[in-house]
Amino acid sequence: MAESLPHLDTFVLAAELGSFTAAARELQPSLTQAAVSQRIALLEQNLGTKLFNRVHGRVELTPAGHRLHEIALKIKLLHDQARNEIAAQADDLQGDLYLAASSVPGQYLLPSLIGEFRQNHPKIQVRVKVVDSSAVFDLVERGEDQLGLAGLPCDSPHLEQRIFGKDELLLVMSPRHPLAKQQTVELEQLKQVSLLLRERGSGSRRCLENALDQAGLSLNTFKIAAEISSNETLKEMVTRGSEVAFLSRFAVSEDLAQHRLVSVPVRGLNLARDLYVVYDRRRALPAVCRAFLQTLGT
Repeated sequence: MAESLPHLDTFVLAAELGSFTAAARELQPSLTQAAVSQRIALLEQNLGTKLFNRVHGRVELTPAGHRLHEIALKIKLLHDQARNEIAAQADDLQGDLYLAASSVPGQYLLPSLIGEFRQNHPKIQVRVKVVDSSAVFDLVERGEDQLGLAGLPCDSPHLEQRIFGKDELLLVMSPRHPLAKQQTVELEQLKQVSLLLRERGSGSRRCLENALDQAGLSLNTFKIAAEISSNETLKEMVTRGSEVAFLSRFAVSEDLAQHRLVSVPVRGLNLARDLYVVYDRRRALPAVCRAFLQTLGT
């Protein structure tokens, strides 16, 4: 069939949405519901078998439909890969790169990384969303973004992850804080002071929770003053108040150098962590993504 690829794309979309009507909405204005139905009917006619059953207002794949869906996904990946390889050979990369990044990579690492990347690939426009680590994985898995940068590993079987950097959390406080003069802080001392936290879902929060768990503790044993989604807001509160916080060394390096904040090690806590870049292994990796991975050194 001369139109096999568009027909297969329509079939895959209808299968995943469970509705010809929903597939048509995704494809509008290029295709109507009648056109979607016609493409499916033509596929069934050429293959000599039924691909969908109608069940309670939805369409569900038949056994033959399930098999075609598996094959169609492989064909689509190969087709995308061929286009990407040809574009890469032309050595004239252009288009959009969609990134999702958690707060530490997004705020403190991406600015210089994107600058370096665009020096080598000036025709590529980079589009970035800064969210928490959990949302990074969701955006990449849903296909809304091509690559994700996060401060914790993902557990999705659909996402491939590579380590691109190292980080550690530091206990920071105002130079006026009573603990600021100490060489180390004991965990028992830490229980007596007010603690500011990053929000649930953030990589920094998860790293701290894991470190406490290894030490046989949980956040419930500490005096939590507030949960804050912004590193910069959290730093300002620590600078001006009597609370302490655990923050990435990337977030506080300038503040420590300028003596706006003080960092004191906590005995018995391992706060080192890896930084990860993730992508969906079910989709062909575009040439622009491979070029950015080279910039990351992975």
